Amino acid sequence: MGHPQAPGIMVLLEQEIRAGLRDRGLEAAWERFCAYTGRMLDESASGRGGELGGNCRLRWYDQMLRNPLSAPAQAERFTRQLHQAIIKADGPTGLDLVFRMVREKLDLASRKPLENPQPASPEEALDLVENALIEAHRHYAQALAPLLPEELGQLVRQLEPVFVGQNRMGHTLADRPAGRHLCNLLEKLDRTELVAAAEALLPLTRSDVLGQLAQWPDQGGPGGPPEKLPGVEGSIVRCIQTPVGRILIGGRGKNRYQLDQIPELAAVIDLGGDDEYLEGTASFYRPVMVLLDLAGNDTYRASKPGVQGGAILAVSLLVDREGNDTYLARDVAQGSALAGVGILIDFQGDDQYVALRRVQGHGLAGLGLLVDRAGQDQYRGVLWTQGFGAPLGMGILDDLDGPDHYYPGGYYPDTYEETPGYEGWGQGVGAGLRQVANGGIGVLLDGGGDDIYEYDYLAHGGGYWCGMGFARDFAGNDRRLGATLKAYDGSQRRESRFQRFGTGWGCHYALGFLFDDQGDDTYGGTIMGVGMAWDDSVGVLCDFGGNDHYEATGGLTQGVGAQAALGILFDYNGQDVYLGQNQGYASPTNTYHPSLGSAGNFSFLIDYGGQDEYGCGAANNAITQRGTAGGFIIDRPHHDETEHAPTGR
Repeated sequence: MGHPQAPGIMVLLEQEIRAGLRDRGLEAAWERFCAYTGRMLDESASGRGGELGGNCRLRWYDQMLRNPLSAPAQAERFTRQLHQAIIKADGPTGLDLVFRMVREKLDLASRKPLENPQPASPEEALDLVENALIEAHRHYAQALAPLLPEELGQLVRQLEPVFVGQNRMGHTLADRPAGRHLCNLLEKLDRTELVAAAEALLPLTRSDVLGQLAQWPDQGGPGGPPEKLPGVEGSIVRCIQTPVGRILIGGRGKNRYQLDQIPELAAVIDLGGDDEYLEGTASFYRPVMVLLDLAGNDTYRASKPGVQGGAILAVSLLVDREGNDTYLARDVAQGSALAGVGILIDFQGDDQYVALRRVQGHGLAGLGLLVDRAGQDQYRGVLWTQGFGAPLGMGILDDLDGPDHYYPGGYYPDTYEETPGYEGWGQGVGAGLRQVANGGIGVLLDGGGDDIYEYDYLAHGGGYWCGMGFARDFAGNDRRLGATLKAYDGSQRRESRFQRFGTGWGCHYALGFLFDDQGDDTYGGTIMGVGMAWDDSVGVLCDFGGNDHYEATGGLTQGVGAQAALGILFDYNGQDVYLGQNQGYASPTNTYHPSLGSAGNFSFLIDYGGQDEYGCGAANNAITQRGTAGGFIIDRPHHDETEHAPTGR
């Protein structure tokens, strides 16, 4: 659940910043900065912001950027409560609280808590599956109702190519006019009803329901086994025809499902065996897709988009109850949604997730949710992945336990001509699309284990273009390596190792947050990261305990705000090492927003406890000015150490 004193630590952080601004006479400069940000938000919302538009803007984002000093505490509370809700989702209320939180953050209508029927037999559990499918279809139809037929046709034809297939870069689209038009249609779509369609399926994620289904008899019940079905190799013990399609119950042996070849398929319930699932698209043509695999070491393989708990203008659910599983896909997969809701929940086992774009907890105009409850897992993606929130969307990846390895990037060369590297765009990133739309909410949570994070450009706890990103690791000695060590396919990198914007960062009117609750951690990178913000943004890194190493030594790293921004690095406890010379430096340059001058750059490195080493030579138990008056290193003893009043301003 994280550091027990985390809420109080965030109060200390705000107090330190306010005191620092007061003691250096910067309160008026801070108020000008906040007022300027508010004007920029107002002008862009009314269409007077030039390249910065107001479409697809979320209210929570707007409120957070207008109130940057309270934003870190809100981010800490949000990530903690969301993780707690996901942990408890295995209980009788399931994912109900998670979805109520999602509704609030995505500006969707609120609702009462869901009913949670408790099936007392396999037959009752099967009835629950059928009723859930029917109810999901009902809400799905209501979600599309506001669209004209020609508008719906445009979404069906263009969503995947415009938002996925044509693109090799993360910050915008190859066809920006088409993307802007589709975003206008997505704002018209009834996204509240889309989420309600997914909520109809939530009882199927509960352990009690899955446990009843797992007791289904091998003989399949009345009528005996069905005739052989196209697309199925292996034992099928029952086939149920419903008003919205077929439900198949697979036997306990090894089955092979070519899902897109099975006529009228709505759901598969597989009782056991090491199974193979091929394709299984969820789209306008099959708007609700459910896979429940109850046992076995399974392989999910696909080349089409909208698979493995992925959805394109649809709702999709994949639950794997046990086993060491492999998920192989390309785009919009593994708990990902493009105008819909995609959910993947894996209960246990050492699993591998491999895919390309808009995958592994990604949401655009909807919700993408990937929850892995246990095991030593590996996540590998290329672009827009691992807890990524795109316009009007929220993407969540929460791995509750085990030593895990995360990798986004290593495939498409980055778009910054002056520096080498690869596009990354993953691991708790919320991002808009320049000249298209404001961003969404991306969340990466990890509950425990000694984890390894590799990440290329614009990744790991960051926000871009009016988006918000959150990354939090609740326990373990974690290594954040910065740029990926090898290419996506495991070969040697063709680009030099170089990472830009990472590890608690915000860029272009955005907010990014990274929290680590305990453990001896390392924070890598190259430039522009580790609690860094650029261009009227907020970037925050908070480490609540352990002896940590901050190893990104390039420019604009370690608690730096530049071009009118607030950058924060706060280490609450431990003997820490800060390499390089950049800690808490506030530049006199502000060319993006010259009316604010250098007084718009606010840089804070705050360290409590331990004998720390600063590459810039700052002293322990002292307050050191770094650059202009907005640059701070504040080093204080922990409350259980000998107190010496910090000196200097």
